[in-house]
Amino acid sequence: MAENTSGSGGNAGLAFIVGGLLVVVAIVAWVVFGRGGGMGGETKDVNVDVNLPEVSAPATPGN
Repeated sequence: MAENTSGSGGNAGLAFIVGGLLVVVAIVAWVVFGRGGGMGGETKDVNVDVNLPEVSAPATPGN
């Protein structure tokens, strides 16, 4: 009996998965570090003023 010693069948699938993971990591690194989406970047002034009307409880009967 002849044995298949090339072993390229399983390695091709593994290489495809590892390559895909490297592409995902590269995209995430570009978004976080390249475009300033991570820490740092522009500062934003968030000034919120909330004015709510005064709410009183309804009158209870018998008082």
